[in-house]
Amino acid sequence: MKNIAIFCGANVGDSPIYRKAAIDLAHWLAQHNYGLVYGGGAVGLMGEVALTALKLKVPVTGIMPEFLKNQEISADNLDAFIVTKDMDERKQKMMALSNGCIALPGGPGTLEEISQAYSWARVDQYDWPCAFYNVNGYYDLLEQFFDKMVEEGFLTKYDRRHLFFSDSLDDIYEFMENYEKF
Repeated sequence: MKNIAIFCGANVGDSPIYRKAAIDLAHWLAQHNYGLVYGGGAVGLMGEVALTALKLKVPVTGIMPEFLKNQEISADNLDAFIVTKDMDERKQKMMALSNGCIALPGGPGTLEEISQAYSWARVDQYDWPCAFYNVNGYYDLLEQFFDKMVEEGFLTKYDRRHLFFSDSLDDIYEFMENYEKF
């Protein structure tokens, strides 16, 4: 079984469309027989994905650093719950246990996590696809920024095609299943 690391907000956002997208993503995981690797929380979009995935019998692994375990509400009844010493170890563990990653809408932490996974893929430290689930155009400006990196010579066209933005889970599935490593 493949596992997908999901990076997303510890908040649900101001529009119900984001909560629905998190629930849709959990159904997508179940439909394609993917396991879930995520931040371990029971709140926000991460909680929506995980709790829905558990109801659908998707294997769920939560990974949370010790300091957050004492601050956040962690999810119960996960198939595995791993406590790490810090955020860096958490990201390393999430990537080690996954075969791809998807970012739902979120804040700076979500952006940092998916950016690191993509950056590591570019230098042969993470061999799996990275995709932004671009719900409600949330990541439109970021997609334009990555295109600007290509225009300005800071990112090659070859490397840019390894990062995917879409509001379609079907298209994300196709990207992930047909991904060609760097």
